[in-house]
Amino acid sequence: MAYKSESFVFEVLPKSVEELTALEEAKLETPFQAAALTILSLCHYCENEEEGIKMLNFLKGPTPLSVTDLNFIHERLRDKEYLPYSYLEGASVENNYTPTKPYTITISEDIYSYAEEGYAKLLIQSSGADQPRPIQLRQKGKGQWFLWEQFLLASIRIPKEDDPWA
Repeated sequence: MAYKSESFVFEVLPKSVEELTALEEAKLETPFQAAALTILSLCHYCENEEEGIKMLNFLKGPTPLSVTDLNFIHERLRDKEYLPYSYLEGASVENNYTPTKPYTITISEDIYSYAEEGYAKLLIQSSGADQPRPIQLRQKGKGQWFLWEQFLLASIRIPKEDDPWA
């Protein structure tokens, strides 16, 4: 059985919740759309924490980020602003996780993606990790999909410019 992958291409990275919600993917009709926008939001979080939180809260739907979520994201991205960019095509350890333009994100499903009704666990490959990282989305009613839980901020290989042994 073949499993689906979807790629999303963005000319620019959104810099506000208004720019994020103006994107076609912001309809959140599929879990893939919600996953792609999560990556964009985490990228912007590194530039503007307050606006990044607004973007992530949009993707969280009826349950905004908890204090624990906020602390976790802040801790994981402190001094690792490159981490979310590692999910964009063209980013690598060698080029200090600088993605190519237009920005492309590819998201995949596997045998376990729809194991629980109303939830989707999808996978996104980081160029700094050996295995793809999961992100879980939750469906609200029969309509939109929202960010439920993400496992995207685990450590990855450090950029070449930050590696004293490189």
